[in-house]
Amino acid sequence: MIVSINQPAYLPWLGYFHRIAASDLHIVLDHVQFEKNSFTNRNKVRTANGSAWLTVPVKTSGRFGELAINSLEIDNKSDWRRKHWQTVQQSYAKAAHFREHEAFFRELYGTPWEKLVDLCERVTSYLVQSFGIKSRLVRSSEMKGRGAKDELVLNLCREAGASTYISGALGRDYLREELFREAGIKVLYQDYHHPEYPQVYKPFEPYMAAVDLLFNCGPKSLEIIMKDQERIPA
Repeated sequence: MIVSINQPAYLPWLGYFHRIAASDLHIVLDHVQFEKNSFTNRNKVRTANGSAWLTVPVKTSGRFGELAINSLEIDNKSDWRRKHWQTVQQSYAKAAHFREHEAFFRELYGTPWEKLVDLCERVTSYLVQSFGIKSRLVRSSEMKGRGAKDELVLNLCREAGASTYISGALGRDYLREELFREAGIKVLYQDYHHPEYPQVYKPFEPYMAAVDLLFNCGPKSLEIIMKDQERIPA
């Protein structure tokens, strides 16, 4: 059983989906503390004027230190849904495969979301399906594993019956691999090499939200996501 773990993200980037695709099971780490200025509630899209941040406003005032991601509420005082949809529509109207996915995103931004985790799950599930990724996803809040840092990761892996854990590159800074070896779990690290692909606007800009690839390349997206990557696992 190959397992990966990552916090939920709004409009995740390509590497996020590469790790999911390389796994049998992907655990969405939604019960941990929300980190300000992370990719949990924002990401970038390619516009005619370069990249632009799309940020979902969230209610955090006076509550840092007690905000689990799965309890985080969206601040709907601002008209963020209209602004995000307008940016996506204007930026990708001429993309080769935008029309195929337009209805979903129109409905997405027409829905009055209350919880950030539900919005992220809806977007991620659609992209996983659109890319043709077959891996199973489960929320950590639906599991028993608890702890902090590598202890939490190890407990979740054990509960999932993992034989291999795929970590992000930053895992090298805190994972105690000996604990995983003792548990019979092999640790691999993802060092994602960002591919280049056709974009509506030039020059090419990497590290955009994965919708940039979907709208531009459609059915070829998964092949591009996985292209020239080290096989994880071997």
